[in-house]
Amino acid sequence: MKKSYVFLGLILLIVTACNPKSGTTTATEKDGFSFAFLTDIHLQPEKNAVAGFRQAIDSVNRLNPDFVITGGDLVMDALDQTYGRVDSLYALYKEISSEFNMPVYNSVGNHEVYGWHRDEDGIESNPEFGKGMYESKLGERFYSFDHKGWHFIILDAIYRGEEGYYIGKIDQEQIEWLQGDLERTDKETPIAITVHIPFITSRTQLSRGALAANSEGGVITNSLEVLKMFGEHKLKLVLQGHLHFNEDLFVGNQVHFITGGAVSGLWWSNKPGDRPEEGFQMIHVKGDKVSSEYFDFGWTPANDM
Repeated sequence: MKKSYVFLGLILLIVTACNPKSGTTTATEKDGFSFAFLTDIHLQPEKNAVAGFRQAIDSVNRLNPDFVITGGDLVMDALDQTYGRVDSLYALYKEISSEFNMPVYNSVGNHEVYGWHRDEDGIESNPEFGKGMYESKLGERFYSFDHKGWHFIILDAIYRGEEGYYIGKIDQEQIEWLQGDLERTDKETPIAITVHIPFITSRTQLSRGALAANSEGGVITNSLEVLKMFGEHKLKLVLQGHLHFNEDLFVGNQVHFITGGAVSGLWWSNKPGDRPEEGFQMIHVKGDKVSSEYFDFGWTPANDM
């Protein structure tokens, strides 16, 4: 079943001025392609989440996009669980996600971070503490790849604050890496970014009023610094998760900031709420133009256990 996303036609000011040059190459009309964006899967053996994720995978395989990008929070939950539980969740995710028929590019979310919220003697001496387990099980926490004239950048937006809890931030190591990655990227190449925690969102203002402030754990706290780095580049798409909220902010006739709902919906629960139905985004690209549609893959929770 296909469901339209909520489109919010906001024109915002942001430093993303394009500086075109003659003689450069870019994506052309013949380079059209589609990919799936699945975020906030929260895979666990409980709540029939395995069956739900498999149903989402079957839907993606039928649609047959070029590839899949995941937006973090792949498992539920690493922050405050034992090593054995977290290790089993990663194993479960690797097993089930192998059923995709196309390449999968993963992103790290806060729920993949092992032990930051756990009070356990000696836990920080474990080499897989924090994001070590993600890196050992799933690979690099930030990287880039190219596809049909587009440049895709996967960033890690999870940062450990002074109190030991996560906040949204792109760390200095990534900023330095990103500077080099952009220097190697032609300024006319369309760019897509994926992060778990959003750079910008309308959710807080829509739910709490126009003057409401976002929390440090709800958005990327150094978002302006990072987005300014793309000022001379052709940033076209930012894919976000974390909020279990579905939006498309089209900024300055230039960039789509798409927050992708959640595969798990309301964390695989059938309790009523204001979150979108369980689903994922299909992103369609034609040249440097982007369109998106949200797919409710039809999963119905059996119970809340």
